[in-house]
Amino acid sequence: MKVLHLIGGGDVGGAKVHVLSLVKELSKYIDVKIVSFRPGVFADEAREMGINIEVVKTGNFIADIKRVVSIIKQEGYQIVHSHGAKANMFALMAKRFARLPTVTTVHSDYRLDYMHSTIKKLTFGSMNAIALRFIDYYIGVSSNFKQMLIRRKFNPDKIFTLYNGMDFKKPLKHYSREEFSRKYNLNLKDTDIVVGIAARLYPVKGISTLIKAAAIVVKKNPSVKFVIGGDGEERKSLEHLAVKLGVTDNVFFLGWLNDPYELANSVDISVLTSISESFPYSILEGARFGKATISSNVGGIPDLIENGVNGYLFNPNDHETLAEKILELASDPEKRNRMGEKLYQKASTLFSLENMCKTQLDIYNSILKAEAAKDKPGPNYDVIISGYYGFNNIGDDAMLMAIINNLRMYNENLKIIVLSKNPMETRLMYWVNSISRVNLFHVFMAMRSASLFIYGGGNIIQDNTSTRSLLYYLGTIWLAKMMKLKVMFYANGIGPLIKNTNKNLTRKILNQVDVITLREKLSLHELESLNIDKPNIILTADPALTVEPVPLSSVDEIFKKEGIDCQGPFIGFSVRKWQGYERYEKVIAQVADYVIEKYGLTPLFIPMHYPDDIYEIERVVSLMKGKGYIIRNKYTVPQTLGIISRVEMLIGMRLHALIFAASQGIPLIGLVYEPKIEGFLQYIGQASAGHVKDLEYDKLRVMIDQVWNNRMQISDKLKNDIVELKQKALENAEIAVNLVNGNTQS
Repeated sequence: MKVLHLIGGGDVGGAKVHVLSLVKELSKYIDVKIVSFRPGVFADEAREMGINIEVVKTGNFIADIKRVVSIIKQEGYQIVHSHGAKANMFALMAKRFARLPTVTTVHSDYRLDYMHSTIKKLTFGSMNAIALRFIDYYIGVSSNFKQMLIRRKFNPDKIFTLYNGMDFKKPLKHYSREEFSRKYNLNLKDTDIVVGIAARLYPVKGISTLIKAAAIVVKKNPSVKFVIGGDGEERKSLEHLAVKLGVTDNVFFLGWLNDPYELANSVDISVLTSISESFPYSILEGARFGKATISSNVGGIPDLIENGVNGYLFNPNDHETLAEKILELASDPEKRNRMGEKLYQKASTLFSLENMCKTQLDIYNSILKAEAAKDKPGPNYDVIISGYYGFNNIGDDAMLMAIINNLRMYNENLKIIVLSKNPMETRLMYWVNSISRVNLFHVFMAMRSASLFIYGGGNIIQDNTSTRSLLYYLGTIWLAKMMKLKVMFYANGIGPLIKNTNKNLTRKILNQVDVITLREKLSLHELESLNIDKPNIILTADPALTVEPVPLSSVDEIFKKEGIDCQGPFIGFSVRKWQGYERYEKVIAQVADYVIEKYGLTPLFIPMHYPDDIYEIERVVSLMKGKGYIIRNKYTVPQTLGIISRVEMLIGMRLHALIFAASQGIPLIGLVYEPKIEGFLQYIGQASAGHVKDLEYDKLRVMIDQVWNNRMQISDKLKNDIVELKQKALENAEIAVNLVNGNTQS
């Protein structure tokens, strides 16, 4: 593989470190070269590192383009990889004349790159924003940047994520505090606590936030000193701010640092105050030395720093919270050491140079495969996924997340498009292309160039709630078959169907389907009663069983946000509004009070459909005598699963609250409002309290006692059974990929 990197060459910050360290590591595995469009420090350092680099700067733009195209053609490069505005423009010329795929790494928010200069923003900034639209592929240096590009209507299928990495194996040079103090004439005392930041002094770096925080800190702890490494156009205004706030005896400007490690080594607390970032190297520099770190909550930083665990996060410009955290760490050396060590462990494991290089090579291979596929006749999309998506229902979100993840376990390059009520939200959540489910023209056009149409999970074939939705789903199946697509029902529930006309229409349409996989036996009996026997019908399991929860530390953060004491122990409740709700609300409130009094449990009410379930939960809690906690904010599928993983037992109406509990081995009692609940409980052999319209307090109380007193045995059985069910859930994806590949599944 041969890859040509293009870069402006004036880079002095994270982009320079990223490109040089990455290219040096890549050169161990592929033929890679850098073209820099100016001489200077960047090119000199590249040569010192033994990197193949050529400076192209003739003073004539056309001549420079010709030289780049000549390099590509004569040396046989396969991919052009650009970094920054100027390089992106040259990459487009290379694409035009050399006909090579182009990929650009987005190191920063390109709309903020020139916020310090109106002229440059209007010229270079505008040209870069246009050029980016014509690049073939994109690499964001954090998941946050990938989401930024998706929000700005870049195609999710063309965007990759590559976190910055650092060589944690390289021996570190340690600098003494005395040497550092003497070099910069700081007169630091051994008892001083040093807070440090290394950054360009530009508005986007938010250095004024640190100086404002310093004004608060030094009033309470004068032994805290602040060192600011770096230079830039804001230096004078920042120095004036320090004078104005009276902190010049505690805040020191060091100017440019030849070696940023000397600052990282010499501080006690590393900080970052940026308004916008991708994934800055200064965070990793501090992590290499195991320094306690406080950072603004921007870019991909939360992927490294878990607030309160291995560092602290604060909102950009919030100098008061920054000051609070600095004072806390300044007074607690043990906490500084503990957080610094945890930060080092995570950074060295997940953000190493080796990981960065491997990911980049995988990206290049994916690009070459995608380019090769362009030359072959075939569909634009491998799979269209339809379902009840974009309606803020955690259960359906969980199914979609699992389906996409599981399909890509079998084929990571699968081209997927999702029909959704809220396409932008779906793109951001799942990083796939998405179109409106009601825009039939777009649906038709997608079907014209697709291979497989999937109905992904849920009970969509039923008329208990609506005939209109049933007709929509049956209509799109009919259209998909008219367009010669293969059709698969992916781990669905079927029924109930009440009207004879709906039964007859369903029988006619579903007998044209290729494969139907079902998530429980009750749906199998429903298909048999409808005389649907033409498709290949397989009993599997709900795909949501394969979703993994967030770490418990993240759940603790959620509980703090919600004002919930993390101690517990908790019992979970999932309720929704249904016919006869006034009756069952009182029963649920009574049993919630019962478990508080008898077992000392804390009732935790968890909405699965946001915000609809909140209203019903509030009605139940208002009927309680004791205290019930409500999860009031909307959370992701892994976060919701993490919340449920903290309960000792769950009593629930929502199917996927029960599925989430079962997947974590948590004893449960189901409250039935539709046959799908009873079907799942029968499938996994767990307790059912019967239909909510017949719910009785005394019977439910006895059932709670039985489940609670046998919770250890029930949990062990669930954990054993779920292993097999998770494997069955993965079978759905294997079947689907076989259909895409033209294979049949028996």
